[in-house]
Amino acid sequence: MTRIIENLSEISANYDAVFCDLWGCLHNGVEPFQAAVDALYAFKKSGGIVHLLTNSPRPASAVYPQLDQIGVPRDLYNGITASGDASRAALASGAYGHKVFHIGPERDDAFFQGVDTEDFYQGIDVQRVPLDQAEGVVCTGLFHDNTETPGDYAELLLNMKNRGLKMLCANPDIQVDRGNQRIYCAGAIAQAYNDMGGTAHNFGKPHPPIYDLARNRLNAIAGRVVSDKHILCIGDGINTDIRGAVLEDLDSLFVTGGLAAAETNTTGQPNPAKLQQFLGTSQLTPTCSIGHLR
Repeated sequence: MTRIIENLSEISANYDAVFCDLWGCLHNGVEPFQAAVDALYAFKKSGGIVHLLTNSPRPASAVYPQLDQIGVPRDLYNGITASGDASRAALASGAYGHKVFHIGPERDDAFFQGVDTEDFYQGIDVQRVPLDQAEGVVCTGLFHDNTETPGDYAELLLNMKNRGLKMLCANPDIQVDRGNQRIYCAGAIAQAYNDMGGTAHNFGKPHPPIYDLARNRLNAIAGRVVSDKHILCIGDGINTDIRGAVLEDLDSLFVTGGLAAAETNTTGQPNPAKLQQFLGTSQLTPTCSIGHLR
């Protein structure tokens, strides 16, 4: 059974580092949650390392300015590992061809910048092309996520499936909350593609590549190998943040007031019975749970 806590400080002494999710935990896409900022500052002050682990399809270099714009202070955290980083490495491997069709908004163009020149990726020359010329597909999101749903992509996905194209999904999240609006993410498109018999691969949470990369970056920041038993994963996505932590044998703190707020009847804190019912359905047990990161 998960332990419901009131504050991160109740358990923080057990950990040297946290892998903290962004959307739904630290910010809502519009502004940061002040209580979460205060909690992470307190953890850092005690000597802990705050490493941000996000399913953003953009590389970490593009997430920094995004957080600046939202108002998340840079001195709050020690580096970022993004799904975009792990996904770019996969794209640079050539597994999805040299010519790819991009499903996603223009704001995600940073995903493709430097893949063929940065030493980290040792990449191939990747070109974005129309679908009829593509050897593979990269999905970073919906073209218009404020108005579209996966149902709008049925014809496009069928065309891709008939051509036998593999999809690289750069953000396994199904949905996130932007302010007061719940929007679909790339993971919803990948799920729809797999459901119709296509092939879509994910590289963010809960899949191993992003955790391998995050551990390497954390160890470089710490100047030593940080034991898995001293890392806490914080997130509001039961099938991304929590499932990933469980699969990696890492402790987790489930923020119930994000994506699962309705299912767990969370206002200040989750309803214990509703939370257990939700976790039973998910067949996952986070180490601890909290209404909102604080």
